[in-house]
Amino acid sequence: MSVIDPLSDVFIAMHVKTAECVRLEFSAPFGFVFDGYEHAHFGVVTEGSCWLSLDKDPSKTIKLMPGDCWLLPRGSTHILRDQADTEIRSYKEVSSKKAAGVLRHFDGEGPLTTLIIGNFTFDGESAKWLVELLPEFIGFRMDEGGSSAMQTILHVLSSESKNASMGSAIIVSRLADILFVQAVRAHAAQAGERGAGWFRAIGDGQLILALRAMHGAIEQHWTVSSLAAKAGMSRSAFAARFTHTLDESPLEYLTRWRMYKATQLLRETDMKVAKIAGAVGYESDGAFSKSFKKLIGNSPGAYRRSIS
Repeated sequence: MSVIDPLSDVFIAMHVKTAECVRLEFSAPFGFVFDGYEHAHFGVVTEGSCWLSLDKDPSKTIKLMPGDCWLLPRGSTHILRDQADTEIRSYKEVSSKKAAGVLRHFDGEGPLTTLIIGNFTFDGESAKWLVELLPEFIGFRMDEGGSSAMQTILHVLSSESKNASMGSAIIVSRLADILFVQAVRAHAAQAGERGAGWFRAIGDGQLILALRAMHGAIEQHWTVSSLAAKAGMSRSAFAARFTHTLDESPLEYLTRWRMYKATQLLRETDMKVAKIAGAVGYESDGAFSKSFKKLIGNSPGAYRRSIS
């Protein structure tokens, strides 16, 4: 059995399909509503400052300074403005003015704020499992929590996103992968044992041992007792702490992760369903197909045809 970091295991299975970004240069006063997006939205302040909020209530705002980054894993509707009470309008009203990946809007005569914002489109189900575990908003800095490379990544991402030369699309996609991983790593590092759900579990010195065991040998016939032994806990104490922390039992988690890995194999390989069933811990493709349809909504065959 291999020893694997569960967070790395998730990243291996996920992939950013496309990414686009734009450089915004706004002079105060400014205030724009950005509509919700099907996948993820990210941004960073490179000059000046602004306020970000996820609704129109000015009391629920976050002030962002140069170097501050944010990730909205579910692409939530949000507002960016120079002051928490500045009047807002739709970003769509000015977005058509962007050229070569840059949008300049100088209606006001106040201080300049420069941002890089963008959207991710994830490949199929590849990031769905992780995105569902993340909070609506993740804030972090480019120069903290192992994110010192972020400034270079964002600079190149911004440059390539407005470059139509050969290979630019691939470079943007790969850099966006890194940006997303850095954001989630920063969140995990900041959260630690104070985090919620899965991020709290991977910061728990005992639960992480069971998670590593499951992720390292997903095909093994795990029981609550055998997982408790990996965690160095009694069966009852382990089951109670695991369920309380992740809001699902150890075997529910295992089943969900198996189905997540199965979707990856169905997307990325031509393995037969029966072989995939064995690879994720099922002795029969019938039992596997039943679990798959219950969690994913389609049979394995129908799922593979839908993405081909």
